[in-house]
Amino acid sequence: MINTIVAAAVALSTVVIPQATTPPPGGVTAELVTVNGSGCLPGTAGVAVSPDNATFHLVYSDYVAAVGVGTRPTDFRKHCQLTVKVKVPQGFTFGIAQVDYRGFVHLERGATGTLRSNYYFQGSPATSYRTHSWQGPLNDDWQATDSIDVGLPVLRPCGEVTNLHLTTELRVGAGTSDPKTTTSYMAMDSTDAYIASVYHFWWARCP
Repeated sequence: MINTIVAAAVALSTVVIPQATTPPPGGVTAELVTVNGSGCLPGTAGVAVSPDNATFHLVYSDYVAAVGVGTRPTDFRKHCQLTVKVKVPQGFTFGIAQVDYRGFVHLERGATGTLRSNYYFQGSPATSYRTHSWQGPLNDDWQATDSIDVGLPVLRPCGEVTNLHLTTELRVGAGTSDPKTTTSYMAMDSTDAYIASVYHFWWARCP
């Protein structure tokens, strides 16, 4: 038993994480394969790779969670599950180093807003959920950043074209505010590519 544990520890210690490298020139594309969820109905989400291949942006046009006057009971929670197919030049692979989320939030005094998110490559374990919260009163743009441990990046296996699965969820709670007379909401909808979810690539060369 002890020998097995030692062997496993040695094997883990010999795993080499490819060092980050500069983005490859050209040849990087991203497309939405599947779009599911109450926060991203068909035709309300899009994806684009930045010109320098350092990031890709997800743009939403109707991703809003709300509670209070004029809302439905199910509107307090909206979620989105996207499958993204990323094509890269031969000899390169990638992971996600950081994700920036942006939007607008209006919370009455006592109300709360929450963002929950994770991602994974098809066939690989999912990353842990990250959660960000806001407390009313608040009426402003919001931004949240998830930074991945650069010592343990989750990389797509070299030579495989496995899709990237992205999950986000917005929740708004009335809390101590009065939902019969007020409305609180949190949006991750976008008017341009700069108000979006930005996924920063971790580029690596394959052995």
